[in-house]
Amino acid sequence: MTLELYAHPFSSYSQKVLIALYENATPFEFRMLDAEHPDSGTTLMSHWPIGKFPLLMDNGKAVFESTTIIEYLAHNYPGKATLLPENQDSLAEVRLLDRIFDTYVMSPMQSIVNDALRADDAKHPASVEEARALLDKTYDWLNAHLAGRNWAAGDIFTLADCAAAPSLFYADWVHPIPEKYTTLRNYRVRLLARPAVKFAVDEARPYRPLFPLGAPDRD
Repeated sequence: MTLELYAHPFSSYSQKVLIALYENATPFEFRMLDAEHPDSGTTLMSHWPIGKFPLLMDNGKAVFESTTIIEYLAHNYPGKATLLPENQDSLAEVRLLDRIFDTYVMSPMQSIVNDALRADDAKHPASVEEARALLDKTYDWLNAHLAGRNWAAGDIFTLADCAAAPSLFYADWVHPIPEKYTTLRNYRVRLLARPAVKFAVDEARPYRPLFPLGAPDRD
């Protein structure tokens, strides 16, 4: 049975998994999660009542949470791209960076987006400022960490870069990476030029009007 991915092209965590699938040319069927495909939503909720996506279905087995899905794919459907290094020290760094991009880039970015979706009388400016401050600190750390590296964990594109691509893509829309952080900005450019990332970004272009803060006319 073909792998099935329940996701939405504009979703950052969906893109994270799509990039991993595209890197290894792993065959799968895409199951759209939107109002026009209610059966996909029903399947998602039946396996993961929290309702967060993406969801991977493999012959009746449900795998959810983007990092877990990518690790599952790496172990069960390995391909030419080694997204999880065999060396344990290298693997630990990849997993650490994956958490940094998800927790300290993706999460504060999403907090700012969520606030934009709130009614005017429900907005929380203090939370937005906290999120922006966290992004500033993370940008500073990443800019230093990435010095001399082609990819997040070194010379090889890994799980960490699958996480970095959508998080930095959207975070720079929400809270632009300062020009002084040339290393981080150049890394983002390399990510967006990567064929698997470019394909995921291009698939999501039709949905840019959905971005509550207004998608910039770039990327």
